[in-house]
Amino acid sequence: MTPLIEVDAVEHAFADGCTGLRRCTLALAPGRRHALLGANGAGKTTLLLHLNGLLRPSVGRLRWHGRIYDYSRNGLTALRSRVGLVFQNPDRQLISALVEEDVAFGPLNLGLDEATVRERVAAALDAVGLGGFGRRPVHQLSFGQKKRVCIAGVLAMEPEVLLLDEPMAGLDAPMQAELEALLDRLAARGVTIVLSTHDVDFAYRWGDEIHMMAEGRCIASAPAQELASQREALRAAGQRMPHALALHAELEKRGLLAAGAVPRSVDAVLAALRAQPLHQKTGQTGELQA
Repeated sequence: MTPLIEVDAVEHAFADGCTGLRRCTLALAPGRRHALLGANGAGKTTLLLHLNGLLRPSVGRLRWHGRIYDYSRNGLTALRSRVGLVFQNPDRQLISALVEEDVAFGPLNLGLDEATVRERVAAALDAVGLGGFGRRPVHQLSFGQKKRVCIAGVLAMEPEVLLLDEPMAGLDAPMQAELEALLDRLAARGVTIVLSTHDVDFAYRWGDEIHMMAEGRCIASAPAQELASQREALRAAGQRMPHALALHAELEKRGLLAAGAVPRSVDAVLAALRAQPLHQKTGQTGELQA
């Protein structure tokens, strides 16, 4: 599969001399859910800013559909209409007084006519579950609602790629579940999603492709189903093995679950365990304790 975005040995040095990326290389396939996994300071945010063209490499290059990034004004406008970025803190991104004005900002800057902009704003707000919020003042929204408005503002541009920096940060459990469901719906529509996280359980549960980062480099990439074979890369990225994998391995060792495909969450592992007969051929007698 031809990559949608390629990052080729990119380095980035900030004005204060700090290094954000060090020979970072990875490829992002279209239509997939990509999780950038790493500890704080691993370079995840810096990489996202490069993917969107907000930062330019000191060394190396990026390609979009096989073409080297064009950093001219027109080139960046075209890129950002296809590759949308949602910041970790929504207050960095919201610029208008009303929700509908903020969501309309991007499409208006594309030069679209008023009727098309209205249609896109309405569709984007419906997509994030905020239909009817158009006239709501932004300052009256909760943190989670502000994040969804930011996502709507990107969706109104009808991008091919949605970038999200630590999207679950600052959200309680119900809001995280709502946002995850939204990301699932967008992925089902064919939107390529790239998000940064330091939550290995979420990355394993949600992602199709896991890209492990440490010290400004992508040190390994693997399909989520192969994460069990990436123990050393996970450790280098400051991560433990996902709980679902660790739990499944222990239950398999005890003969309580058969070897095979590993469920992607602890809840799914427990469901598989409960589906087993109460008496297992483990050389022991007794019942499983749920």
